[in-house]
Amino acid sequence: MSKESSFDIVSKVDLSEVNNAIQTALKEIENRFDFKGSKSKITLEKEELVLVSDDEFKLSQVKDILLGKLVKRDVPIKNLDYGKVEPAAGGTVRQHVKLVQGIDKENAKKINAIIKDTGLKVKTQIQDDQIRVTGKSKDELQGIITAIRKADLPLEVQFINYR
Repeated sequence: MSKESSFDIVSKVDLSEVNNAIQTALKEIENRFDFKGSKSKITLEKEELVLVSDDEFKLSQVKDILLGKLVKRDVPIKNLDYGKVEPAAGGTVRQHVKLVQGIDKENAKKINAIIKDTGLKVKTQIQDDQIRVTGKSKDELQGIITAIRKADLPLEVQFINYR
């Protein structure tokens, strides 16, 4: 009997890369002419970004700059959950952006459905915020990875612990 192989499907955001992207975005905002004298800033509070700017137009520009920096650092932008734009102190506007970590139950069910639709003989286990996929053939596991990559999921997933 052959040994079983497995891998885990996770959805993680590297907070150190997010922090680096914030620092480079802040430098760009500081040096841009159209932001001179602006109260624009970006902060990371636990697993949530807080964007502040003078008005909604500048806030959208801050968001665009930040997204560009996040993409360059391979941070999955699908894992950003934008809150409402709200008025803040001093005539500014603020927006909270939640960093989605882990796979919630609803998305885990979608991923399980994708795996079942492939017809490959593998077992799946939902473990908290990740999914373990186990099978006898590494080719089948590769097929699962390919099917999940092709699927249009609302969050970015990574494949780790491939054994």
